[in-house]
Amino acid sequence: MAAASLYGYSRHVAPFQVQVRRERMTIRGLAAARPVRIAHLSDLHWSPDVPDEILIRAFDLTLAEKPDLVCITGDFVTEGQIYRTGYPRLLRRLTDHVPTLASMGNHDGGGSVNRAGSGAVRRVLAEGGLRVLHNASHTVEVAGGEIEFVGLGDIWAHECQPLLAFQHTKTEPGPRLVLSHNPDSKKAAAPYRWDLLLSGHTHGGQVVPPLLGPIFAPVADGRYIHGLKRWEDRWINVTSGVGSILGVRFNCPPEVVILELSRAEGY
Repeated sequence: MAAASLYGYSRHVAPFQVQVRRERMTIRGLAAARPVRIAHLSDLHWSPDVPDEILIRAFDLTLAEKPDLVCITGDFVTEGQIYRTGYPRLLRRLTDHVPTLASMGNHDGGGSVNRAGSGAVRRVLAEGGLRVLHNASHTVEVAGGEIEFVGLGDIWAHECQPLLAFQHTKTEPGPRLVLSHNPDSKKAAAPYRWDLLLSGHTHGGQVVPPLLGPIFAPVADGRYIHGLKRWEDRWINVTSGVGSILGVRFNCPPEVVILELSRAEGY
């Protein structure tokens, strides 16, 4: 009886309880006239296990925070789900109101999981109003200043090409954020200049028993499963994501992260 109740909660209640996590940090060279608010989402995993209701809840919470920009770091679908119709219309509930950048995840292409390949997913995302940075960079003007974004392909999908992604970045100093689905990609990006890496992939562990911690988190570096943390002289934010695999969560709520960036003193 207790097991059935626990499963019912983990399957039918917890995955729908999307929360907002707010973080503040300073960024060198930020020239904006006020703090910049960036919403970080990841792992939407739109599928029969992650119904529209969960994504709509996450999008509504995001818009209520009035971010300047949204970044979504991959795994928009689960295997084969890109062939379902209606995803662009669902995404536009968000992108019609706020500029949205994206990187790709292991479930979005590379042939290892999604046989459609990342090109098919990128076309759907573009139709949904997202600007996809697939081993590419883009500069956004916000609040009177500029922030440079670099999007890396996923390392599990064998599409991470930092040389290509950083080749057209600016030579002059300035704030630079990297969108990369898997936080383990920090080593691939290490030779290049950046201030903050935005990642997902781990789902925060998805099922996290008290005292035991995450049962499974698919990363080599277990220090970066969830939260905003330092890595050498840089920052990494790993979100628990919005969706899930198999539609189950326990003690690890889905989330929208709001990052408030301010200029570091002396810069």
